[in-house]
Amino acid sequence: MPLELLKLRNRRSLLFMVLLIVVSVTWTVAMGAQSDRPSTTSAATVNHSAAVTNAEPGENGLPQKAVEIGRVFGFPITNSMLVSWIAALALIIFVQLATRKMEQVPSGAQNFLEWLVESLYGFLEGILGPHLVKRTFWFFATVFIFILCANWIGLVPGIGAVGWGHVTPHGFKVNEPLFRGANTDVNMTMAMSLIFFACWIFWAVREDGPLGFLKELFAPKGESSGLLKVVLAVVFFAVGCLEIVSILFRPISLSFRLYGNTFAGENMLDTMANLVPGLGWLLPVPFYFLELLVGVIQALVFMLLTAVFTLLICQTEGEEPKAAHE
Repeated sequence: MPLELLKLRNRRSLLFMVLLIVVSVTWTVAMGAQSDRPSTTSAATVNHSAAVTNAEPGENGLPQKAVEIGRVFGFPITNSMLVSWIAALALIIFVQLATRKMEQVPSGAQNFLEWLVESLYGFLEGILGPHLVKRTFWFFATVFIFILCANWIGLVPGIGAVGWGHVTPHGFKVNEPLFRGANTDVNMTMAMSLIFFACWIFWAVREDGPLGFLKELFAPKGESSGLLKVVLAVVFFAVGCLEIVSILFRPISLSFRLYGNTFAGENMLDTMANLVPGLGWLLPVPFYFLELLVGVIQALVFMLLTAVFTLLICQTEGEEPKAAHE
């Protein structure tokens, strides 16, 4: 991959996508927090019930929904939103520092950034092909880096353990953590999936054209004639209708896959930390290394699934990915 493309296109694309994700996540989480916010008259009752529930000795684990920690001009701020901002800000600062003084012979942060971007580019080029990867790389690379960064930040000691709570016979119990892993909020993963869905439609229409997009979904494949052609037209139209249903469910499956695996991992760490009193600092250590690997795998799976979905609709007859020839 040429160095100039790394300097200009990918730097701007990565920063733009991080900001786009943050804006979309902020809007999605805000809408969810607004709809889930209890009324003023019942807020005290709900909080008291939650405190009583969490005070039970056997009750541990992360809450399933993000907790609202404050409001700015009436705009709800949740703990998962705060961590997503931290992850985005960390990426932006790192990229800015790494590319501030670009050198022909890279070193330090620039060397690491170029290695990461070039490795991802070569990997995706083998799947999508040279033409398609140039147009879509900005999304797939940034989603991978953002998810990986957010997953690892969620493993930092103190995430989920610092916040507001109450004292129980078994120690201090945090009811409203100040920080929550960004990908343990389904609003976060759904926002990224919806962004991909919008990009997928745009890429498909741009590559195939509106008519070609419809043909790709409903038109018969292969050569046929006579009655067989009519039968195949009916069959492929039915298959196309099923494909539409599958496409509509893709954002849901993508979001819940990432959310479920990340949420389960952090719940496991929380369970191990509270399993044996006095050993909460030791038991989760082996699982931290496992979750570091899971963070990479989940980022890779999300990127690969979205890339394959794009390839299936955008692959043209004139160009096939390298992987098809190996």
